[in-house]
This record gives sequence, structure tokens and C-alpha cells, in this order.
Amino acid sequence: MLQINTKAPGFSLPDQNGNIHTLEEYRGKKVILYFYPKDSTPGCTKQACGFSELYPQFTEKGAVVIGISKDSVASHKKFEEKYGLSFTLLSDTELTAIQAYDVWKEKNMYGKKTMGVVRTTYLIDEEGMIVKAFGKVKAAENPQQMLELV
Repeated sequence: MLQINTKAPGFSLPDQNGNIHTLEEYRGKKVILYFYPKDSTPGCTKQACGFSELYPQFTEKGAVVIGISKDSVASHKKFEEKYGLSFTLLSDTELTAIQAYDVWKEKNMYGKKTMGVVRTTYLIDEEGMIVKAFGKVKAAENPQQMLELV
């Protein structure tokens, strides 16, 4: 996990509609950047739906929510449509942002070691600096936790 008070790494990734987004385009806004393991799994769905429900309150506070996983653009589109998600999902199939933000880790699933995304959320300020970082977040509680911070 990256340290607070450091510059957030830039990225250039496609969203669920195939449009490219960069961190730089959000300069002047607070960014809730969250990394999650997989579209349409129980924890990831709870987290995404929570962010989607609270999205109007985030925008009122001048913040945007961006979710990143290694799923494809097509997978993100299905996830967005199935749950009516109201924010940007970025596809990082090459793991560039996932590795830059230090969330690609060894995980232990049922005694088997695998590499995967550790659920992590960063709060990035208007100047592109990391002001908060949460590792191994609880999916259902994370959206409310982040809203209280912004």
C-alpha cells in the first residue's frame, strides 16, 4: 500500500464504455480510488452498490468515485448495467495501476497461494496527493467510511 502524503501515481485506463481516463483529468476534485478483486462477486457487488447509492452525496462534496479491477471493459459494462452503477469503473488488464498502487499481492485462498488484488481504497486530494489509504477494507462499510472522510 502506498504511503499518505505522497503523489498518487498517474494512470491511463479505459472505462466500462471504452473511454480512456487519466488521474490528471480529475485535478481539482477529491478522488476516491478503490481497487477490488472481481466484478459481480458478493463483496465487490456490495462495495460497488454502496458507492453507487451514495454517489450523489460524493458529488455534492466535490468528489468522484473510481473503481479499478483487472476485469475487462466488457465485464465492467455488464457489472454496471446489472446493478445500475453510477460511477466510473476502469479496466486494468495489464495491472499497470494495480501494481503502481501496490495492491497486487499474494493471497491465501483455502490454503492455496495465488496473486490477486487486495481490496484497497485511497483518498486523493485536489492536488493529486494521497491523503488517506485503507488496506483490506470491509466491502460493505467502505462507501460510508469514505463519505465521512470527504
